[in-house]
Amino acid sequence: RCVAPDNPAAAMSKLWGGRFTGKTDPIMERFNNSLDVDRVMWSADIAGSVAYATSLEAAGVLSAAEAGQIREGLGKVREEWASGAFVVKEGDEDIHTANERRLTELIGAVGGKVHTGRSRNDQVVTDLRLHLRSVCAELATELAGLVTLAAKRATAEVDLLMPGYTHLQSAQPVRWSHWMLAHAQAWRRDHGRLVQAAERMNECPLGSGALAGNPFGVERESLASALGFARPTANSMDAVSDRDFVVELSGWATLLMAHLSRFAEDIIVFSTQEFGFVKCGDSYSTGSSLMPQKKNPDAAELLRGKANRVLGHHTALLAMIKGLPLTYNKDLQEDKQALFDSLDTVQAALKITSGVLATLQPAAARMRGALNSFMLATDLSEYLVRKGVPFRETHHVAGRAVQPAERSCKGRRVAAVHETQHGAHQVQLAEERSCALTELSVADLQSLHPLFGDDVLAVWDFDASVERRDSIGGVSKRRVLEQADALAAWADAAA
Repeated sequence: RCVAPDNPAAAMSKLWGGRFTGKTDPIMERFNNSLDVDRVMWSADIAGSVAYATSLEAAGVLSAAEAGQIREGLGKVREEWASGAFVVKEGDEDIHTANERRLTELIGAVGGKVHTGRSRNDQVVTDLRLHLRSVCAELATELAGLVTLAAKRATAEVDLLMPGYTHLQSAQPVRWSHWMLAHAQAWRRDHGRLVQAAERMNECPLGSGALAGNPFGVERESLASALGFARPTANSMDAVSDRDFVVELSGWATLLMAHLSRFAEDIIVFSTQEFGFVKCGDSYSTGSSLMPQKKNPDAAELLRGKANRVLGHHTALLAMIKGLPLTYNKDLQEDKQALFDSLDTVQAALKITSGVLATLQPAAARMRGALNSFMLATDLSEYLVRKGVPFRETHHVAGRAVQPAERSCKGRRVAAVHETQHGAHQVQLAEERSCALTELSVADLQSLHPLFGDDVLAVWDFDASVERRDSIGGVSKRRVLEQADALAAWADAAA
């Protein structure tokens, strides 16, 4: 038995209500409502409707007067949203319904003509692409600014040396600036991926209808051009169901947050009392509710934590689309909540990262004090390479110099013992001596290899060590400044 709706006006306000006479369950109304999420697309939705009305006019579906009324009415709707005066009413289940309902209130029944030949399927995906285009532009600007900041700091602080790490074990001396620029290079790549994703997204689905195309002669090339798209989409079924661009942006956000999380992890480790390489600014730190001495790097920890949230959204989006049949399915309504939250998180994270980096205070003396002689073992092996000894042999020689110097015996000394096995010196030099590598004498080193000369002592110089690494991308002062200048110029052009 057919039952008339309790509120016929509310039923009529639904863009899909013509087929139905029964009342929608109130729980279903709330379950189906997406306005809280998609209302941020109000400007994109209005822009799409204005362009579509103009296309309908060109196709002869709307008269010039009707198209003018619609454009004027949509202009008023835009003003209401911009001023905060727009009033959401019962039945406004999404931004498309809300805008069309208000348009019709303002200009009468002619407002209903704006949806001629258009489906919410092509409307929502057009709105989403338009909205994301502006968001991508904002995020690209934020990223370029972050790279600029890193490049400027790197130039100003180029003389600071610190340990470089592999496996979180001290490895070789590097410049503090080089560490900073290593993160900036990842951010530059993130910018490039974002620009590429935005370019791929810049196709116009409007005019695809529900799935089979538009029957009213709408000129899709002109429509795409009016909305600033590079071209119309090529297949109407693909156009209304494609969310590759959503997943791609989500994946981009996930990788960016992974990069910000790695930066944050370095800051967290370097700011511990055990390392003491940096101090975080008070604006991006908090204290303990119990321990008054604590200064916690909460901003960095939240960057690391929120990366997990963005990764979760990306996983959810992939799981959502993997089993959907063509074409549109209501599951796709859930794409926006996941993506918008990820992009909001990224936008905030970029601002926080900029703040953390801008207020970070390096402890130059502490970083330099953490350099140790064993970090020059590679330089020792390279000394012999320059004398013509094969690197594989010099590597073993330097390793045998390191081994005894590491061992502890409370100052006792044992005479050097020489053996030859498989053509290589197997030397234990002062086996139980506790000393730095730099404390080995020339005679000690000559017991390992005869080509060590008096000039080997020049190897024990951290500044000289970094200057020797002068290839492109290396840690010499010249190369680091060159890298910083290149990044600054890139960021300036990208901004």
